[in-house]
Amino acid sequence: MRGVPVPLALCAALLLVGSCGCGGPDDGESGPLPAAPGGVTATAGSATSVHVMWNAVGAGIDRYEVYRGTTKVQDVPASQHMVDVTRLRPATRYVFSVRARDTEGRLGPPSPQVRATTPAAVAADRSAPTRPDELRGRTAGSRAVQLSWSASSDDRDVVSYDIYQGGSKIHSVGGAQTAAVVTGLRPGTRYSFTVRARDAAGNLSPAAPDVRLSTPGGDDGRDTAPTDFRATARLGDDGAYYLDLAWLPPRTDGVVTEYQVRLDGAAATSLVFGGTPPRGRTTYSFYLGREAGERHRVRIRARLPDGTWGGLSAQRTVTTGAAASP
Repeated sequence: MRGVPVPLALCAALLLVGSCGCGGPDDGESGPLPAAPGGVTATAGSATSVHVMWNAVGAGIDRYEVYRGTTKVQDVPASQHMVDVTRLRPATRYVFSVRARDTEGRLGPPSPQVRATTPAAVAADRSAPTRPDELRGRTAGSRAVQLSWSASSDDRDVVSYDIYQGGSKIHSVGGAQTAAVVTGLRPGTRYSFTVRARDAAGNLSPAAPDVRLSTPGGDDGRDTAPTDFRATARLGDDGAYYLDLAWLPPRTDGVVTEYQVRLDGAAATSLVFGGTPPRGRTTYSFYLGREAGERHRVRIRARLPDGTWGGLSAQRTVTTGAAASP
């Protein structure tokens, strides 16, 4: 996504998880509790609704519980990672969080809180926005599609766009956004998508002419991989060599909170952002050792908001004590 360059000092804000696969505190013989959902966002959909979205936690989840403040307002099946919270008040600021409950009935910790403010209600507004036009789409690997459309107009303001798969609403984005990435699709499957605009009063525009796309049966992952990946071996002040990495996150509508670094063909470490993950250029550095002349191959991949791993980035080769290859 878009943003500003992130300094290497951001690494202090990361929770580093070793490639050994060690998890958090164990809750007896049943294993650890579900993790707190990451990548939670909240966007006003109208004067009385907010669209809440989060990243999948992983296997063994039965459902997600969505909270407004301390009050649970929605149970969502584990297969879904978004919901519209309705019956809200106009011009009001709300706080949301999400918790995962596993198949054994155990409730994990709450996600970081996110805030959204509903717009003011407009009296006697019965005029719907115009239809979004020029809906276009393309597949982004076997499990995602990218959609874009021209902006709708309204006598007041377009607050959000609702995205439909067939006849079912599957997503919502803010009124200033005219593109979306839909993930969590099945390989080798034909889909139909359309978009409708919504104003503060909840009036819906006519649907855009649908776009039909077929996901390929195989996927090399290039469309879900981090891009502009760079790697450099650096000699630190302590006399040891470090690997400096920089990349652009893959395009998703959700937030990428976790990356895996693969060194010489094997998983070397995972990066989990504990705060707000960068949406622009991202950097990270880790220890390589003290020997000069060691040659390493490095790649990186992101865990997508639907819980699956994206494609691997381009491979870079570095040698300690020498400049990285282009």
